[in-house]
This record gives sequence, structure tokens and C-alpha cells, in this order.
Amino acid sequence: QVQLVESGGGLVHPGGSLSLSCVASGSIFSINTMGWYRQAPGKQRELVAQITRGGSTNYADSVKARFTISRDNGQNLVYLQMNSLKPEDTAVYYCNAEIIPLGSGTYYGHWGQGTQVTVSS
Repeated sequence: QVQLVESGGGLVHPGGSLSLSCVASGSIFSINTMGWYRQAPGKQRELVAQITRGGSTNYADSVKARFTISRDNGQNLVYLQMNSLKPEDTAVYYCNAEIIPLGSGTYYGHWGQGTQVTVSS
């Protein structure tokens, strides 16, 4: 069984910073791409940033130059550093990972439970 657990959300003023982290645990053989998605009230879930096992990154245009994704392959961790936050960044942020479980040869997508980020004055 595989589990993703996010932490680090909260309330921040516009222009402020927050750092999110997500750890994958359980019967894991390998993790490919890890990423962060977000869903604001009344909107569809959208990609924020992704990072491959080799470190290649991809960002939504709306967060480029403000957010930075990174990972620690040895600890099965992915981070999202969010700077210059805006009210429109308010959403529930979800961790996602493509994981091969022990004993399997196939990647499966897994989601965390989500963490709330609120940007408000």
C-alpha cells in the first residue's frame, strides 16, 4: 500500500511565501514523475508543477518564476517553494506521484489528501 502525505499549507498575506512538502511511503519500488496540482473552489484541478526522477521540471505559466519544485529521491520527497503569492493562488494543493509498487512492473498514479493554501490580506 502506498500513501502520499502533504504538509505545509496555511494562510499567508499577498506577496508572502509558503513551502509545501509531500512524502511517499509504503511498498514502493520506484517513483517516476512527482508533481503538484491545485483546485480552487468551483474550478477544475490544474497542474502547478512537475519534476521527473532525473530533475527535469515543468511549470504552469501562472506560477513560473514564483514557484520552485524540487525532490529528494532518496527520501521519496517532493517540495514546492511558493514565493510572491497572490490571492489567485488560493486553492487546495495536491501531491501526485507515478509509483511502481514492490512486485509490480507498472506505474500507478497516486494522490495525496490535499493541503489548503489561502492567500489573503
